[in-house]
Amino acid sequence: MSDTAPPGPVLHLLMVISATLVSTSFTVGEAIAGDLDPVVLTLLRFLIASILLTPVIYLRHSLRPNWSLIGRSAIISSCLVLFFWCMFLALRYTSALNTSVIFTLVPAISGVFAILLVRERLGRPQRIALVLGLAGALWVIFRGDLQLLFAMAWNKGDVIFLLGCFSMALYTPLVKFLYRGESMLLMTFWVLVTGTVWLLIFGANKLLAVDLGSVRPMVWWALLYLAVFTTIITFFLTQYCTPHIGATRAMAYSYLYPGLVLLIDLFLGKGLPPVGTLPGVGMVLLAMVVLQYSSLRRERR
Repeated sequence: MSDTAPPGPVLHLLMVISATLVSTSFTVGEAIAGDLDPVVLTLLRFLIASILLTPVIYLRHSLRPNWSLIGRSAIISSCLVLFFWCMFLALRYTSALNTSVIFTLVPAISGVFAILLVRERLGRPQRIALVLGLAGALWVIFRGDLQLLFAMAWNKGDVIFLLGCFSMALYTPLVKFLYRGESMLLMTFWVLVTGTVWLLIFGANKLLAVDLGSVRPMVWWALLYLAVFTTIITFFLTQYCTPHIGATRAMAYSYLYPGLVLLIDLFLGKGLPPVGTLPGVGMVLLAMVVLQYSSLRRERR
C-alpha cells in the first residue's frame, strides 16, 4: 500500500475505526486477564500478530532485515510492550471502563511529548481541549465526587495503568519522529517483531512455565481477535495516519474510548455506569471535537 496521504476525511474515518477496535480490547482483555500472566498474554498477542503478518510481508515486500528500520521499530515497540503489559496487569485490579477513561489522559501527555520531540505547535483552543479532556477523565474516574478526588482514591490497577499510559503517550510522537518514508505496513511488521523480542527477553521463562494445553479455548480465540483486530489493524492505521495528521490529533481519538466502552458494555448487558460519570464522558467527547476542529482550521490558514 502506498503511504501517500489520502483525503483528510478518510484519515479521520480510519482513526475512528481504529478507536472502535481498540475500545473492544478493554472488554476482551478484562475477560481473559486472569487466565495468564500479563507478560505471557502480551507476548502471545505480539507473537501471533507477527506470525500472521509474516507471509504478507514476504509477498509484498521482503524479509531482508533493514537494521535502521528495525532499530527505530524497536524503540517504538518498547513503548507499546510496556503499555500492554501494564494494561493486562491493571485489569486484574480495575475495570475496563476505568482503564478506558484513564487512557484519555494520554493525549495531554502525548501533546507535551510531541512539542518536545517533533516541535508540534498547539494553539490555544487545542490546549484548552486537552485540559477539558483531562478534567473529564478525572470526573469519570472519581464519579464527580470531589471528596474522592481530593482523597486520591485510586485503586492499584489505576496506578499501574497510568504508568502504562505515560509509555503509550510516547508512541505517536515517536512514530512521527522516527518515520523515514518506509511502507507503514513494513514498519508495523517490525514493530510487532521487535516487540515480540522484547517480551521474549523479559518473559520467556514465564511462557515456558505455562501449560498452554490447559488454556481455555476462549482465551485463544480472544488472543486471535486481539492479534488481528486490535494489534495488526490498529497499529497499522495509527502509524499510517499519524505522520499525516500529527501525533496529538491521532492520539486525541482515545477520547472516544469511554463512550465506546460504555456502548459495548451496554450491548453485553452490563448496564450503564452511575449517572454521575456521564458528564465526564461528555466532556472528553467535546474535547476531542474541539481539538480536531481547531487543528483543521489551523491547517487551512
